[in-house]
Amino acid sequence: MIDPSNFDWPTHLDALNKQGYAHVPSVLSAQACEQLIALYPQGNLFRNVINMQRYRFGQGEYKYFNYPLPEVIQSLREKFYPPLSTLANAWMNYLGIATQFPSTHAALLQQCNAHNQKRPTPLILRYEAGGHNTLHQDLYGEIYFPFQLVFVLTQQGRDYTGGELVLTEQIPRAQSKAHVITPDQGDAVIFTTNFRPVKGTRGYYRATMKHGVSEVKSGTRYALGIIFHDAA
Repeated sequence: MIDPSNFDWPTHLDALNKQGYAHVPSVLSAQACEQLIALYPQGNLFRNVINMQRYRFGQGEYKYFNYPLPEVIQSLREKFYPPLSTLANAWMNYLGIATQFPSTHAALLQQCNAHNQKRPTPLILRYEAGGHNTLHQDLYGEIYFPFQLVFVLTQQGRDYTGGELVLTEQIPRAQSKAHVITPDQGDAVIFTTNFRPVKGTRGYYRATMKHGVSEVKSGTRYALGIIFHDAA
């Protein structure tokens, strides 16, 4: 089972502070990635299937898991949450936002339930040639955690081409900045759900960030998304 307590968290948290994302290599083994992909055809595991083209979200398909979550996904949610909650609270303090996040993921879900956000949000995404995901944010309700994860389950250059992870950052009164990330199979990317604090001459301000996936040129790309808050 994955133990994020062994990660180089000072480096990853510093990257989140400086650029709004952190690329963590080799979190999942190739075998674990294949096991997660094998869940995709099992319809009973999912609460909803989204055709992205139908809703103009892009081109491809994704499926939201239902409760109870598969053990590995439940574990990823629970174990990645504590170190990220510490940084989340620091960000709220920098920006003068009264919100504070609890130290455990179970307590966060209790807050979600109190606001009628009871639907699980972890998902698997599948793209074939021509597939892409337009820039967006995964908020889902009044309660949302500032960070989320994506694990790429297939290998670029072997299983597919194209399909880079794209993050954009909008600084007030400036042009947007783009980050293009190419994770390997099993890598995790932690990134901000909504915004990151940026220190200016008059204190901290919000830089809004969105994420998406560039066009897959060939093959099939699978990814696992871990969102910590539940949906209304």
